[in-house]
Amino acid sequence: MKFVDEATIRVAAGNGGNGTVSFRREKYVPRGGPDGGDGGRGGSVWMLADSGINTLADFRFQRNFRAGHGQPGSGKNCAGRGAEDLVIQVPVGTVVQDSGTGEIIGDLTRPDQRLLVARGGEGGQGNARFKTSVNRAPRRATPGTPGEVRELVLELKLLADVGLVGLPNAGKSTLIRQVSAARPRVADYPFTTLHPNLGVVSVGSHRSFVMADVPGLIEGAAGGAGLGIRFLKHLQRTRLLLHLVDLVPLEGQPSPEEAARVIVRELEAFSPELAQRPRWLVVNKADLVPDGEAPERAAELAGSLGYDGRLFCVSALSGQGTDELVAAVMSWLEAHPGETPGDDSRAEDSALESDPGDSASAASAPDRSAD
Repeated sequence: MKFVDEATIRVAAGNGGNGTVSFRREKYVPRGGPDGGDGGRGGSVWMLADSGINTLADFRFQRNFRAGHGQPGSGKNCAGRGAEDLVIQVPVGTVVQDSGTGEIIGDLTRPDQRLLVARGGEGGQGNARFKTSVNRAPRRATPGTPGEVRELVLELKLLADVGLVGLPNAGKSTLIRQVSAARPRVADYPFTTLHPNLGVVSVGSHRSFVMADVPGLIEGAAGGAGLGIRFLKHLQRTRLLLHLVDLVPLEGQPSPEEAARVIVRELEAFSPELAQRPRWLVVNKADLVPDGEAPERAAELAGSLGYDGRLFCVSALSGQGTDELVAAVMSWLEAHPGETPGDDSRAEDSALESDPGDSASAASAPDRSAD
């Protein structure tokens, strides 16, 4: 299925049913009085986070969603039937925004979370509601109120613990294939990764984390070069970035030092907060240099960048050094638990039926990054 991470849809809640003007008419019951019932409530529209969905592709074909209307009331004080709510299933990690106001309505970050996006109209009151001691035969009823109508922008941000960044052909897809069961496409030419990929990395019994691979960046990506920076939003929820640098770049590719600086500049252009996210330098393709040279050249690269953080020298293709890398990542994640950065959990749990936007957001603080 085609990977789609943005969609615009229109949702319309149902209108409330009208109240009814009716009078009791029975034999031997003179002046029976008003007995008009209330109208039913219109159906509301909810978003439901479904862990079995990983793309917004379905919204390319269906963009309009409408809940049912409430039924009008009837005589004998019978209220109209309320309409059922409409539930729209979306992937976990979907951010819902009002396209007209730009307001973030909610962020569905956990499976089975529900978010109210359009409230149904209230039913009107029947004339039985207006009976008083001085007005025993009211001929007044109120109409139902209209349901909310909204145009929404859905934006999917993948949920992962660790994100991979680097130039095209730095070995990101090869690394995620080496350490997880994910099988993204790999080849010896740039831009083989055209959409983000997720992989679960297992590190012993009951210890694992999720790794995200996004399409490679090139210089000028912030201005739209290459695939641009639109996929970087999928790294905004990660707690740790692994910055892959090709130790032996292809002909015509920038040097390892310049390649590392290009990525830092593009991260800063996209989001200063993401640029300050904890980031480890991972020097890849150590198997392409003579034995013993890779660690020395990796240290020289870190020195030229002024980088004093965690440094790893690996070969994603052969697996050299990858066990040590994933073990270190797992230990770091366990030592830094907490909310995912950018996790603006505004959606309520399924048991809570309150307006969207009620709950507060939380974010974890970064420690240090590569210069």
